[in-house]
Amino acid sequence: MSMAIREGRWHVPVRLDVERWATRRTSRRVLVVVHTVTAGQRVLEAVRLLEGDPRVQVCFTAAPDVFSNGVTEFLERLGGLVLPWDQAVQTRFDLALAAGYGSLYELHSPVLVLPHGAGHNKMVPERRRGRLAAARGTYGFARQMLIRDGAVVPSAIVLAHEEDLARLGRECPEALPVTAVVGDPCYDRIQASRPSRALYREALRAGARQRLVVVCSTWGAGSLFRHGWDVLHQLVRELPREDFRVAALLHPNVWNGHSEWQIRSWLAELGRAGLAVVSQHADWVGPLVAADVIVGDHGSTTLYGTATGAPVLLADLPGADLDPTSPMAELLSFAPRLRTGRPLARQLTRDARPSVRPRYDHVAGRITSEPGRFARLMRGLLYRKLRLRAPCGLPGAPVTERAALPRLVPGHAEPSGLVVP
Repeated sequence: MSMAIREGRWHVPVRLDVERWATRRTSRRVLVVVHTVTAGQRVLEAVRLLEGDPRVQVCFTAAPDVFSNGVTEFLERLGGLVLPWDQAVQTRFDLALAAGYGSLYELHSPVLVLPHGAGHNKMVPERRRGRLAAARGTYGFARQMLIRDGAVVPSAIVLAHEEDLARLGRECPEALPVTAVVGDPCYDRIQASRPSRALYREALRAGARQRLVVVCSTWGAGSLFRHGWDVLHQLVRELPREDFRVAALLHPNVWNGHSEWQIRSWLAELGRAGLAVVSQHADWVGPLVAADVIVGDHGSTTLYGTATGAPVLLADLPGADLDPTSPMAELLSFAPRLRTGRPLARQLTRDARPSVRPRYDHVAGRITSEPGRFARLMRGLLYRKLRLRAPCGLPGAPVTERAALPRLVPGHAEPSGLVVP
């Protein structure tokens, strides 16, 4: 963190004598808990719904996490008031917002938890030490994540789809009374951004006659970036550049787990051969909306791809550790595999057949049961938890914002002057 954060423990809005020093008087304090960059991006979708309310002071903190790399820089770019974790857990807030579960029990605040991806698909990872004491659960639904000392830790659990209530009820029924279904912000932003598709394509330097292939990779052992390296190479080397543009969209944990310098180094040769690499600091929704074809793995970005209207193909990878009842497992059960060693252009064209579109649409429909309603429902939930009425001066139905224009990593020219209308 910055030197000011490390040296200055006490900050005006959380001092006991706040009235002496604060310029504005606020009645509620909200803590935004950021475990990882991905979690931080998701929780911002909620906290922005408090914009314009002078009664609310928002503070941020970085929670302990194995993927905390990049969080400090993420918070510094926001320009918010950042509290050290040890101070955050000793300070009372009216509400804390998080999109992760680690160490939440240490907070002295009611905690609202959002999912940090598209639904709940992955199983809780196995620990390398110790004996299995109970069956593993789904990440976000598992009892070991939600219960501590016999009590449910979050005071509110946000879900995107009604079917998730049944899935949560099977694993942790004690959590159902604090659960609310409000939809999915990323699904809504994808739909709001689709009219600006041409601008996103232009920002990625995809020509009018080029098919844009967006390659999505999650992080970890089962990811495309680990096991599908040959797919990326073959796409860039084999596809005619006059007909195709290939762009890579990597999970923040890939960048922050290995460092930006290292990822740029690994991809430098492919970049010189024509690969566009989307910056980790860019909005990832735009590249998805711009895609003519999406090639991915078991990550959330691939699942969100089903909501864009583009065909989704999967790299031929080892089996993922997924909840078999999840939307991602359903997608993996039928989505075509992209086979290396065979002509790729033919596969990309063949698997764009409209006959499989209904199956993609069915999976996309499992992402949210409240399409287009996240902003309104989430803001209502926030104000109920804060025990405040929404300000009369704010519109009744918050607008879902379109994605910002995508940016490429240095070395890939980015056009200027493009503005989303």
